Amino acid sequence: MKHPAIHLRTTQPGRAVRSVAIMVGPLDGVRVLDLTRVLAGPHATRMLADLGAEVIKVEPPAGDLTRFSNPRVNGLATYFVQQNVGKRNLSIDFAVPRGVALVLALAAHCDVLIENYRPGVMAKRGLDYATVAAANERLVYVSISGYGATGPWVHRRAYAPVVGAETGLTKAQGDARGAAYANDPHSHADVYTAMEAAAAVLAALYRREQTGRGQWIDVSMAETMLYVNEHLHDHLYDGPVEPQWIRSFGNGDFLVFTVASGERVVVGGHPAERGTFDMFVAALGLDGLGDDPRFVDVPTRITNLEELSALMLESGRAFADATSFEEQFAEHGLACGVLRDARDLAETPWAEARGAIVEVSDRGDGTIRIPNAPWHFSDNDIGRHDGPRYRGEDNREVLAELLGYDDATLDALEADGVLSSRLPSSAR
Repeated sequence: MKHPAIHLRTTQPGRAVRSVAIMVGPLDGVRVLDLTRVLAGPHATRMLADLGAEVIKVEPPAGDLTRFSNPRVNGLATYFVQQNVGKRNLSIDFAVPRGVALVLALAAHCDVLIENYRPGVMAKRGLDYATVAAANERLVYVSISGYGATGPWVHRRAYAPVVGAETGLTKAQGDARGAAYANDPHSHADVYTAMEAAAAVLAALYRREQTGRGQWIDVSMAETMLYVNEHLHDHLYDGPVEPQWIRSFGNGDFLVFTVASGERVVVGGHPAERGTFDMFVAALGLDGLGDDPRFVDVPTRITNLEELSALMLESGRAFADATSFEEQFAEHGLACGVLRDARDLAETPWAEARGAIVEVSDRGDGTIRIPNAPWHFSDNDIGRHDGPRYRGEDNREVLAELLGYDDATLDALEADGVLSSRLPSSAR
């Protein structure tokens, strides 16, 4: 769905007329009805918004849970802003029949509907795929859940830490740290599932171009975590393994060096691996280390990995700083990365040059910094960075625009609680 650039002719005092090309997003013209909350669904729909789709987020009267997190400014939680920037916002009570009818009417004007309620909830409300598609056969309908819409775990409640535990992530991380098990601070199951869901939407929209019909997409967090686990093949393998090779690259054994400046540097390569071992030896100036009977081949190096690692880490302390360390290792074909927090990276010249961080309005006199979309298209613009919306802020505008509702109808819906909003006085 590629749209041509829009050309505007503008004049400036004392200057000739000039032509300015404004590129649109690759999903320009696609409208998404977003019935999601918290993270997996909202991140998927933010991706679609950043790609140029018009996303209409519908919140229940209680609001998205993330609206109540901190930090917050001008009544907006920055967590909510990061996942929902660029979306229009409605607040509809679709637990009541008139609210359901309103959502169905909106869905008839949309290309995509995404929801992440527990399986069965949408059907109970009369908003399941069969019902919605009866009025809009072109609709791509996406359901995100913990364990999917079928199977014996269909009704289990699920958040990212729970799914991380069930799918091996938490155990694998703890095993790598001497059986010190703890929840990961990042919600991997949510954001990975969001990306898989967004990819499925794009595929379904492409397929619709051939068939004229939408379809239902059922995507689970648990299956996603199996899908993105690059080592699962190894966990499922029961056959013999050639001893001169590292199993599945062994990323968990990659070394974290500390140099004289106190900076820490991660090297991308297993220190015991064939070829890579020789690169480490050359970069660290450990000539002759391969003649040591403890380190003559992969099996001996794996058996004595703790000692090998200690020798290499000690040699790394001789480097003055991370820059000189990386330069030396790069000369010998090894990639390095400084151990830093995300804010450090966000404030580097690299991040500035790539536009990796974007400032959006805080709906006051300031801005909120959030991560930008990572894509750089040659022929399209990406990223919808208009200010974040308050709950129900666009009720009247969207319903008038899409459904033709007049003020009297909107007033009645508000009076009866079908529509609601929570706006600060300055935004009213």
